Amino acid sequence: MRIVLASTSPRRRELLEREGLEFEVMASPAEELHDESIALSELCERNAELKARAVVVPEAAVIGADTLVWIDGVPLGKPKDMTEAREVLARLSGQVHTVCTGVCVVFPGGKVERFHELTEVSFRDFDEKVIEDYFSKVNPLDKAGAYGIQEHGEMLVEEIVGSFDNVMGLPVALLMARLEACGTAMG
Repeated sequence: MRIVLASTSPRRRELLEREGLEFEVMASPAEELHDESIALSELCERNAELKARAVVVPEAAVIGADTLVWIDGVPLGKPKDMTEAREVLARLSGQVHTVCTGVCVVFPGGKVERFHELTEVSFRDFDEKVIEDYFSKVNPLDKAGAYGIQEHGEMLVEEIVGSFDNVMGLPVALLMARLEACGTAMG
């Protein structure tokens, strides 16, 4: 079966390639919901479904995903600019936050699988100098929560409880299990 990743995220692409999955990449034109009144997991799953459904390839299983960082009941997506990125990391310093990635797979024939994974991430206490050092190595503007766990994450992260892949942007083990359960041909 043809598989399409409805995302241009290099991290998601890398995760799927690591699994040996053969797939195509198509950017999703979907506009994400930004509604703090929706529960974290539901918001991520809805956004993933919007992204998957916006890439119409009837003969393919289309995978959409959405990752958010959640702290104190507030979702943190990708920062708009470097000022916001600094504010986000300062807010996360010394705190525990939740990373949720919602996934939606739209299969040929219209079957839809939606699911999510939650991971707890504890950040070290750090100051503005650490933030500036981190930003000199990593572009925070294309990352939920203004950081990438796989890119010098050791500068910020004290502990992860749950899936590292989920924090990168795709709960690969859950996705592969769902694809296999639905009989999708592996690469």
